[in-house]
Amino acid sequence: MSAAAFVATVPAADVAQGTAVRVVVDGVAIAVVHADDGFHALADRCSHADVSLAEGDVVGCTIECWLHGSAFDLATGVPLSPPAVAPVRVYPVRVSDAGIVEVEITSSAEGAS
Repeated sequence: MSAAAFVATVPAADVAQGTAVRVVVDGVAIAVVHADDGFHALADRCSHADVSLAEGDVVGCTIECWLHGSAFDLATGVPLSPPAVAPVRVYPVRVSDAGIVEVEITSSAEGAS
């Protein structure tokens, strides 16, 4: 059984609205995204092509893969446009009182999806 815990990743001030940054937590690559509606965290790997989503464009509450243009819903990880058809894993996220973006992961460092 894996225990879940929030882990500090990056200062919120370092992630401008409309951008994403790649962080690695316990060997798991995560894209921390500052969207119109706040912060999100998802697996930093497009489900169509093995490339970083953090390098893509944030538009509203989606992130678009820079390679082939698949857009993913930040709240669900569901692809909204082809060529991706599989969702990416999303992680619970919060901003601490100290202004640090924290991501909830399991102690087993599960991978995407």
